[in-house]
Amino acid sequence: MDTTELREQMQSDYLIDAETGLVEQHYAVIFTPRRQRNRFPENCVILHPDHDAALAAAAPKANRHPAKVYGPCRSSEGLRLYYLVEWLN
Repeated sequence: MDTTELREQMQSDYLIDAETGLVEQHYAVIFTPRRQRNRFPENCVILHPDHDAALAAAAPKANRHPAKVYGPCRSSEGLRLYYLVEWLN
């Protein structure tokens, strides 16, 4: 997937350097009370090996939502962040 395709998939204007391989797409479960944010600190994200594992680990009633994320990226404050690509159903 090239940078343009990834940017369109993320539906955002985040700067992405797909050439370096330092950050990648992952399936994850995100702990969040609302699904309105687009970026999440590392301590709220649990990575999973595939789509099915993320869906199986999700618990929406406990605010644990399955998603595809891009990261980790270093924020200007020094935090490691994951950016939302899409929520999984």
